[in-house]
Amino acid sequence: MAKKIATKSEIMAAIAEAAQISKKQAVAAYDKLLAIAYEGAKGPKGIVLPGLGKLIKINRKARMGRNPATGETIKIAAKKVVKFRVAKAAKDAVLA
Repeated sequence: MAKKIATKSEIMAAIAEAAQISKKQAVAAYDKLLAIAYEGAKGPKGIVLPGLGKLIKINRKARMGRNPATGETIKIAAKKVVKFRVAKAAKDAVLA
């Protein structure tokens, strides 16, 4: 079984080794990928990361909720949230 990668530095080291580049170049590429994903998620259709999923921004409507401590009904304001929808290929790879 392969060693589990848990930290950003371990991820960057694995990317650098696989792509045969320096860790500094791997960090720069990863940071650029994140910047592209964040900017793309702001768009009306979000951004698709092939094989991984889709990052989208949605507007959540105002709704009624309940305070779990008191049971009192409260109004929850509308807000914008980011959602990630996992691609079928990623689900199959992880769950297989």
